[in-house]
Amino acid sequence: MDLPLFAYGLAALGGALIGLLLAVFGGGGSVLATPLLIYLVGVRDPHVAIGTAAAAVAVNAVAGLAGQAKAGRVKWPCASVFALSGLAGSLTGAHFAKQVDGQRLLIWFAAAMAGVGLSMLLPKRGTGDPGVHLTPALVWKLAPVGLLTGLAAGFFGIGGGFLIVPGLMAATGMTLAHAAASSLVSVALFGTATSASYAASGLIDWPVFAALVVGGGAGAFAGAPLALRLAGHADLARRIFALMVIATAGYVAWRALG
Repeated sequence: MDLPLFAYGLAALGGALIGLLLAVFGGGGSVLATPLLIYLVGVRDPHVAIGTAAAAVAVNAVAGLAGQAKAGRVKWPCASVFALSGLAGSLTGAHFAKQVDGQRLLIWFAAAMAGVGLSMLLPKRGTGDPGVHLTPALVWKLAPVGLLTGLAAGFFGIGGGFLIVPGLMAATGMTLAHAAASSLVSVALFGTATSASYAASGLIDWPVFAALVVGGGAGAFAGAPLALRLAGHADLARRIFALMVIATAGYVAWRALG
């Protein structure tokens, strides 16, 4: 895709915004990547925007996972079952998304964005079992939830963290902190699978992807101290961000239907 030079600067700025939001709010920010690529950067094909965004989300998730693993917050056995069971779902979802007309896909994407925003307005539970461990009974709970979550993540080209975190908590009873950290295993795997499917069809703009990743790294670095400052007002900040996501969903739907 031929884009003017300044478009890559806009992609880096968009990536920085997403990285900052992810650092501050811990999830949900990646859903803004596709609208930013279409309406700010100028990527005309929604499929290319979704594939490129999915690839960038996967890289950001791997970077975040490294830090969470070092802190010992990742419940690897539970996270692995969830992620591996969702792998087939993410590939299936990506396959079907590529068959859908681009503008119709954006309407579905707007609905998913609205779901992300609404989920962020729900109260977050901080209780749970920090010592949870994988059992055969938990496998039967984790696998179907992982499959469905992977299907949604693959179809919409989003990380799916807003679905993975409550899914892990509901299936295992683990704490919110452990679920948020463990969800990055699935986000990374689903994003990699989805972007690989799009890449095989030639639907990733690699220079834009590189700009997103570089900007995302800078945004995450800048967002870390901001997250500490907002810690005492986390609920209010998260509600404001959720309303921004819902408003963006409305704009995407309006443009797609217009």
